[in-house]
Parts: sequence; C-alpha cells; structure tokens
Amino acid sequence: MVWDKHAAGAHARRHAGTTSHRRCAEFVRRAILAGGVDIQNTPDAKNYGSALEAKGFRPLGSGQQAIEGDVVVIQPYPGGNSSGHMAIFDGSGWYSDFRQRDMWGGPGYRAQQPAYVIYRRIKHEDILSASWASPYRLYYTLSVS
Repeated sequence: MVWDKHAAGAHARRHAGTTSHRRCAEFVRRAILAGGVDIQNTPDAKNYGSALEAKGFRPLGSGQQAIEGDVVVIQPYPGGNSSGHMAIFDGSGWYSDFRQRDMWGGPGYRAQQPAYVIYRRIKHEDILSASWASPYRLYYTLSVS
C-alpha cells in the first residue's frame, strides 16, 4: 500500500464543511483511504491510535512539527465529546469533518488541551530502523493513558 499524503490532504480539503457535524473519525478515515491506506473503522476518534500504528503510522517525538499527511488523535476532556477528536494536516491547515482553525478543532479542546498524539506514516524500511524504536512508543503510551 502506497501512501499518497497529497491525495489524503486534498480529499480532506474537498470534503470538509464549514462547521463540525461530530463525524471527525469518519472524514479523517476517508481522507486516509483516499491517500491509499485502508485503516480499520473505529467508532471513537480517541481509539484510532492502534489502527494507525497497524498501518505504519508512528507517533512523532516531542517537538517535531506536523507535516502534510500527519494525523492527530486527541483524547476527550471533561464535559466534552466522549469520543475525542482527530484531524489530518494538509501542509497548511488541519481538517476533520470541517476546516479547523488549529489542531485543537474547537474551543473546548483549545481551552482544556487534553492528551494527544500526532502520527506520521513512514516507509516500511524506516519502521525497522532504530530511529522509530520502542522508546517513542513507550513514551507516548504513558503520556496518553
């Protein structure tokens, strides 16, 4: 499966509305599929991390900037949507089921800033390299729990 982050971003831009319809996981999953990667459907955005990792997406290290094709999975905050949120970056902005102002996707997420992980799809040979070894996975598993 070849990852075309340009196609994924273009799909997200074309299909995004102007406001949220609480269907972020569906829209982001479809954008990823348009980019050539079929990930498992999961009802809640907050649970997409393992589905992304199963298809070669890896958590970014601390301080790394988002690039085109990166996907953020955000955990819920008290009083907010219990499904959490997710979005895809097209190189200039974040998209879910709508064009977002920023990565957070709404005032509640922006104010509360709950735990999140940004994932990037990497080449198969990079998955086997030491640069993406278990310390990153362990760090992000602990920080999101």
